[in-house]
Amino acid sequence: MGSFQLMKSLNRSLILNMIRSEGPISRAEIAKKTSLTPPTVSNLVKELIDTDIVMESNQGESRGGRKPTMLVINAKNFYIIGVDVGPSSIYSVLTNLNATVLDSVKINLTSSMTNGKLLEVLSDSIRQLFQRNAKIDQERMIGIGVAMHGIVDVENGISLYAPILQLRDVPIKEHLENEFKMAVKVENDARAMALGEAWFGNGRKTDEFVCVNVGEGIGAGIIINGKLYHGDDYLAGEIGHMTIDINGPKCSCGNYGCLQALAAGPFIAERMKKEIAMGQESLITEMAGGELGLITGELIYDAAVKGDQLSQRVLDETGRYLGIGLTNLIHTVNPKKVIMGGGVSKAGHFILDSIKKTIEQRGLTIQAKSTEITASKLGDQAAAIGGVALLLVELFATRSAE
Repeated sequence: MGSFQLMKSLNRSLILNMIRSEGPISRAEIAKKTSLTPPTVSNLVKELIDTDIVMESNQGESRGGRKPTMLVINAKNFYIIGVDVGPSSIYSVLTNLNATVLDSVKINLTSSMTNGKLLEVLSDSIRQLFQRNAKIDQERMIGIGVAMHGIVDVENGISLYAPILQLRDVPIKEHLENEFKMAVKVENDARAMALGEAWFGNGRKTDEFVCVNVGEGIGAGIIINGKLYHGDDYLAGEIGHMTIDINGPKCSCGNYGCLQALAAGPFIAERMKKEIAMGQESLITEMAGGELGLITGELIYDAAVKGDQLSQRVLDETGRYLGIGLTNLIHTVNPKKVIMGGGVSKAGHFILDSIKKTIEQRGLTIQAKSTEITASKLGDQAAAIGGVALLLVELFATRSAE
């Protein structure tokens, strides 16, 4: 398990987290803020410096006497792999502790996946990163964080149900730990995205927010009191299967009228195909070369930018459905802000304006109506960076020092 277990075994996370969040910081300031004695702090800091995760930087300002030596996290000297397992591809990144992406690998998934095939492609993407970065000392590798779409047993690292791939009980953690001999954390992709936004994106310094991932499916990561909320059996945040219209289209989960069946990427494309098949005129027909099967959410957005009224109407309607779902979420969780991520969220004001307008119309209170709605800062890398953050949460979790 390398450096990750070494640092956890030292149980120095109280000081480590303070250096991360407040550094550059002196030993004296750490002692003052933690109420630990200066000799205790010095001993613990020495052990952290010996692991190379903490280093001394330029000296601080003197308040009379010798200038104090400041401490910072040696972020560029350690590495984490973050993996985004989506319904159609696996995207893996190699980063340092600042989540700076140093290398990445993307592998498309076939339409008919089995548990074994998925684990094989997952291993292959990670193996490619190791092979391309062979000079990295394995002891400098903190671990692997996997953001998996669908319902995840976080404690055991098992994908319980991936509805779009129609896979159940995939032992991701066990498989990867056996192959790569390092710490592995597995989380639902939307929750991982929320964690990534909390550490590196638009959720920083916000202890109550929701991150909504709108792509081929729809899910949410809920942050309460600065921590991820999982629910009793890891089901929290599955807002894509919130019923919006009981007479609506059938969802991949088998129910009818789910938010996902009305506003996720593939269903937006299906709605556009039906409109054109019914005789509606649109630039999309020409842009798709007359092939309705080539219509995608991205193509609809491109047509909307060019002024296509049907595309704009479909995106506006999508925003209304999402706005209804988010209003329900706001009335249930009451977050300070909602962060929109995933492919559909990139449709810009065509969808966001409609979302905001719907929330303003339906919110129960002035505060609910004016809940901040913003786009993800991390974009396409949000889930993979969220995977990285899974390891950082463990590494920097505050524990009392010995």
